[in-house]
Amino acid sequence: MLYCRMIAASFIFCFIQTQQVDAEQPHLVFLIAEKEYQTEDTVPAFCKQYLQKCRVDFVKALPDDPNTFADIESVDSADLLFVSVRRRTLPPQQLNHIRRHVQAGKPVIGIRTASHAFCLRNEEPPKGLDAWPEFDKVVFGGNYTNHYKNQFVATIQSGQPDSLVGKNLLSGIKKDLPFESGGSLYRVSPLQEKTEIILHGVVEGYAPEPVAWTFLRADGGKSFYTSLGHVDDFHGPVLPRLLANAIEWCLHE
Repeated sequence: MLYCRMIAASFIFCFIQTQQVDAEQPHLVFLIAEKEYQTEDTVPAFCKQYLQKCRVDFVKALPDDPNTFADIESVDSADLLFVSVRRRTLPPQQLNHIRRHVQAGKPVIGIRTASHAFCLRNEEPPKGLDAWPEFDKVVFGGNYTNHYKNQFVATIQSGQPDSLVGKNLLSGIKKDLPFESGGSLYRVSPLQEKTEIILHGVVEGYAPEPVAWTFLRADGGKSFYTSLGHVDDFHGPVLPRLLANAIEWCLHE
């Protein structure tokens, strides 16, 4: 897409090893609103290590109003939207910033609770707020229904992707597979068409579940989702490198 071609040349300047700062850096917006996995701390730490020279904005829920985001207008200029949100319903005008980003065919990355970011569990949104229960299906090609009990240890393995994209997403982390995730395994099967599984997870006695995948959306945009995102996952070698690879893929054709 046109905007991808415009930023492709500048993306190489994002990573920490680069010495030069390009004037037209890709703009990454990180939408953070969840209290389960400390991503308010782990995601900025990831950005500091891997994206020092990108233009990065963090958009967070207001401390006294968990369903309203400060400075959400920055989503309008984002080249990539990264979502770590859990069960928030927003004022319609705020949710529309996210809808427009998706409808424009711009890339989206989601971790962990992003699969149920903008809906409540078996409840309607409060008056004046809006939900987007189809977000998981439409944006990530997912099918989150619940998760296995926390006492089940999830072993994360390669999904053996066939495409060059899938193999590139595993670059630098194959040596660290399999590993045990810090969080419970999400139930997400079956995925939508046009997904490619990069990682899957197994708990003893049950069928494997997809843990990370790409999705080519109906609007033409790219999405990447992983149910990893526990604080222990961020402290391990796999998730940070996987996210860095996914960001590079999202910002290139």
